[in-house]
Formats: sequence, C-alpha cells, structure tokens
Amino acid sequence: MPNPVVVSLPDGVRLHAESCGPEDAPLTVLLLHGWTLDRRIWHRQVTALRDTFGDAVRVISYDARGHGRSGPTTLRTATLAQLGDDLAEVVSQLVPHGRVVLVGHSMGGMTVMEYAHRHADDFAHRVAGLVLVSTTAEGHTHTGYGVAPQLARLIRVAETAGAGLLARCGGWRTPRPLLELLRPTLRWLLFGDVCDPADIRLTTAAVARASLVSIGGFRPSIGAQRRLETLAALTGMPVAVLVGDRDRLTPPPCARAIVEALPSTDLTVCPGAGHMLMLERAEVVATALLAVTERAGAADAVVGGRAGGAYPR
Repeated sequence: MPNPVVVSLPDGVRLHAESCGPEDAPLTVLLLHGWTLDRRIWHRQVTALRDTFGDAVRVISYDARGHGRSGPTTLRTATLAQLGDDLAEVVSQLVPHGRVVLVGHSMGGMTVMEYAHRHADDFAHRVAGLVLVSTTAEGHTHTGYGVAPQLARLIRVAETAGAGLLARCGGWRTPRPLLELLRPTLRWLLFGDVCDPADIRLTTAAVARASLVSIGGFRPSIGAQRRLETLAALTGMPVAVLVGDRDRLTPPPCARAIVEALPSTDLTVCPGAGHMLMLERAEVVATALLAVTERAGAADAVVGGRAGGAYPR
C-alpha cells in the first residue's frame, strides 16, 4: 500500500504525495501528472513498477499545487516556473539521496523541463532518466485540436478567453453537474479512438478536484513555454518520448521536436490514441518506463562500482 507523504513548500503550500518502497532505495521513480489532473492517472504504471522492481526502486507520485489533494495555488503562483521550483523541493525533501527517474505527462513533462532549466546543476546530479508522455517543449505551437486551422484559431481564442475568466474564480471547483455535461467534450479532447468508461470517469473525477484558478491560471505559461534549448543540453541519460497520433493537445510534431533536440531519445507513436496515454495505452507506457528505469539503474550500478543487473527484469 502507498504511504501518504506531505511536502511543505517555502510559501506554505502543502503538496500531497504517495510513496511506495524504501526511502533508502538507490533509485526513485517520480511521476508528475498533467494539467487539471492528479496523481491517480498513474495507477497502472505504479503497479507495473512495483510488480517488476519491488523494493529495489521507490515510486513517488504527487499532486501539483491547486490539483488533487494538494494545497491551493494563487494566480501569481499558477506558472510552470513555480511548478519547476516545486519539483526541486519535492526531490530535495522526499529523495535526499540516490538518483531519480522523472516521468511527466503533459504539464508534468513541461514541469520537468522547467526544473532542468531553473535548477540545472541539481538536475544534472540527481536525474538518471526521463520519460515524457504526451507533452511539448514549444507551448501551443503545434496545438491544432485535430480540426481545420481556421476552427483551431477560434477554439484557441475561446479557450484563452475562458481561461482568463476561470483564473479569477479562486479556489472554486467545477460543479459536478457541469462536469457531467462536459464529459463528452473531455472525451473528445483527451482521448483517441477508443475510451474505457472507467478512464473517462477517473479523468472527470481528477478535473473535479482542480481549482478554477488552476484550470485558468496555468494556461498562459503552458502556451508560452519554450524549452527546446534546455532539452538539447541534456545528455548521457536514457530518455523515452511517447505520443498518440490522435492527440489533439500535444500532437506528434511536439514529440518529434523533442526527439530532434535529444537525438538519442526513444520515440513511440501510438496509433489511434489521444492525450491520455497512461490510461489508453497503459502497457505501452509501462514498457517504456520500465526500460528507462532499468537502464538508469544499470548505469548507476556501474557508476557506483556495483555489479550490473541489480534490478530485476
């Protein structure tokens, strides 16, 4: 069973995290969710990691500020820069020793990039591998919503205006009846050709926990972030990038741009899948994650003077 953990940030916000495995494990996998979601979206990957590595690898997932069971954000702190600083605190407090594999979905992947940009030395010393799922290093550059360009521009204008209104709604959350009405829209926007009803229920439940200031407040920095140069400076670690070819928010050009910046990256494009790969293609994501974790562990074993193969296959 996962153990609940609290991370107290410098500004007083408390993050809710869950941890599996011993605190002194030589390698920790840290999972970061996307915009409006929470740590529960990783439940299948957490199970795969535990079943494969047992106590040889520690697994931590947490809710970003303003999401899930974590403390609130404000409009001023609803930025990717703040999330990058929060991640630095999470690593410092929960993983004071050993190396880390960072796994980010959508905004979570962008948070990882912000951590690498703002805390470059810490990143270089602590991070042993990366898995980037349905994310981008170029903001909304490639976001076309899967529709004609003219309609995409109208959707973006409406989305930006709506985000501005929501950002001023404070800690209120989306009423459940409204979420039920929006469920078909969420299904279209976030999922590909096939969607398990349980997955859309989990996604809707996560959105219900996100405050309106989070839903609206993070949108500007998500759209504006540019971190390809930061990625290009990252070398010497295993990296996997995954994307669905039906992703309406971070389509395949986003993933290909990341791979161009990191030429040694393993790219997986999932036919028929949308933005929620950890749910839609749970086994594919788990396979990539397990491979990166094993490679990161083996590399650390060599560096540390231990025999390879310390982690079970």
